[in-house]
Amino acid sequence: MLQGCVDCGEVTYPPRDACPRCWGELQWTDRDRGARVLSETTIRISTDLYFRGQLPWRMGKVELDAGPVALAHLHAGLKVGERAEMRLMLDRGGNAALFALPVGREPDMDDRQWREFVVPVKDRTILVSDARSAIGRAVVHALHAAGAGHIVAGLAPPARVADQSDGVSGLTRVQPVPLDLTDPVMVAECMSKIAGPLDIVINTARLVRGGGVSADGNLVEQRRMLDIAVLGFMRLAQASAPLLQGRPSGAFVDVLSAQALAGDSNFAGYAAGEAARHSLLQSFRHEMRAVGVRVLSVFTGPSDDEDHQSVPPPKVAPLRLARAIIEALEAGREVSCVGDVAVDAMDRWAADPALYMREKNL
Repeated sequence: MLQGCVDCGEVTYPPRDACPRCWGELQWTDRDRGARVLSETTIRISTDLYFRGQLPWRMGKVELDAGPVALAHLHAGLKVGERAEMRLMLDRGGNAALFALPVGREPDMDDRQWREFVVPVKDRTILVSDARSAIGRAVVHALHAAGAGHIVAGLAPPARVADQSDGVSGLTRVQPVPLDLTDPVMVAECMSKIAGPLDIVINTARLVRGGGVSADGNLVEQRRMLDIAVLGFMRLAQASAPLLQGRPSGAFVDVLSAQALAGDSNFAGYAAGEAARHSLLQSFRHEMRAVGVRVLSVFTGPSDDEDHQSVPPPKVAPLRLARAIIEALEAGREVSCVGDVAVDAMDRWAADPALYMREKNL
């Protein structure tokens, strides 16, 4: 994604207010990711507090296929003269930076510089807040297949017979623990049962019930929905934040419904809880950015599970959502949308929030 002049076609980098050739209007457009490494240097001394703990650090000049020459972070597998694939990344402080990667192969997670921009899953200790739901089970299986070192699977009591046959409890490297986000004592006890450091938290806990505001809304169910979505999230965040701080690649992932972007007259309480958590996530992201912990939001449309049986397709398969969560972690992507419904909702909300909210409830 680079700026291009609508008049002369000149592509420019870094971002500018006007075309440096003809002073024409610039527009952001997708460009070829290819580049060639022109030169490289290794930083060994720095007055910057962040880089002091990361040295030595490789930087280099790359000639983008789109035209401009840019300064970028270099992957350890790149040499001068080689082709590179460019990615725009966010570091742990939320700052955007260009990173040059080898072409045609997966980035090496052993590269210390690359790990500063992503969250590896392999060999990490990961807590899944609700491993009983279809999404939670899929996330546990996907993490296990990706090589997670230790998975703590939260299971809200009471225990069910199906827990012994769902394939989660029998997996190696998976530790089932009682966890109900509406119970602060149980949340604290869950954290105390985690052996060793905690690297990643994935919040999959939610309760989906229909109903409007003035009619068809069971207040008991609505209250529990809000307790899980809002206060439950805060309990989990407050309990896990001290454990995530100081980890080399700490992260907190929250699965949000696209209904967080606008109210839904058919799922009024659920949409309100998702919107409130979306707001809390912005504050939580800012707080954790200061200590180097990433907070990721993964938006999804209706999932193909028992909670959305009455909702017409398209729906998101739980396994697809689980894989998207791992992809977001390994790409260091703060906000992701999974499925056509979530992508369309985000595009329309970004273009005109008021119009989208009105159209949503016509």
